[in-house]
Amino acid sequence: MIRTTILAALSVSALAVALPAAAQSASGSAPTSARDAWSFELGAGTDNRSKDASKSGNDGYAFGSATWESADGLFYVGPGFQTIQAGGSNVEAEFVVGYQPEAFGYRFDFNVAYKNRLDAEAGYDQDAWEITGNASRSIGPASARLQVQYSPDAAGSTDSFTWVEGRLGWDFTPQLNGTVAVGRREQNGAPDYTGWNAGVTYALTDALDLDLRYYDTDAHTFGEQYEDALVAKVAYAF
Repeated sequence: MIRTTILAALSVSALAVALPAAAQSASGSAPTSARDAWSFELGAGTDNRSKDASKSGNDGYAFGSATWESADGLFYVGPGFQTIQAGGSNVEAEFVVGYQPEAFGYRFDFNVAYKNRLDAEAGYDQDAWEITGNASRSIGPASARLQVQYSPDAAGSTDSFTWVEGRLGWDFTPQLNGTVAVGRREQNGAPDYTGWNAGVTYALTDALDLDLRYYDTDAHTFGEQYEDALVAKVAYAF
């Protein structure tokens, strides 16, 4: 399954490279400022893990996003999608608005996301709002991040939740990075649990990353989505 998913993602990535190049050849070069303002990402993985639990029924998934960033790098907005299995929906679309300043040696990222699970079953709560704050810092090869996320009304049966996660990372080489993270989710309408993950990301090129990561939670009795899994993912940014 891992090999099939990675090959499919690489095919999508190659097409994504070819199409913009062909369009530019036909219409002439786009202004540099316009090209630099936008970035895109496409990818696929063997399981869609969010907060260490599966959103795709422990099956493979695909994802993509487009992000516009201001010239000073402070503000960003953009749509995205990911395939899921929840409430009869197979696709979750989102739109994110964020602000990412730096101060006192730390990098901050504050964003608000609206999410909608398309074509969900009648009566299923298909949309959600999420507010996220990140504080991160790097010293040499070491890095750390604290994330706090809150949703006043999540999708499905979950009313509201709070997620707090700490993550540590280490750059073994310019291409190889390892991270380990532990998080706690408190929610109304769904189980509270603690989850963790550990893995490595390898940059095959400046644009293509491979990630291999192990996930687990302490909530196995609540369903397969909370069970442990080894997940492979490929992402192409352009």
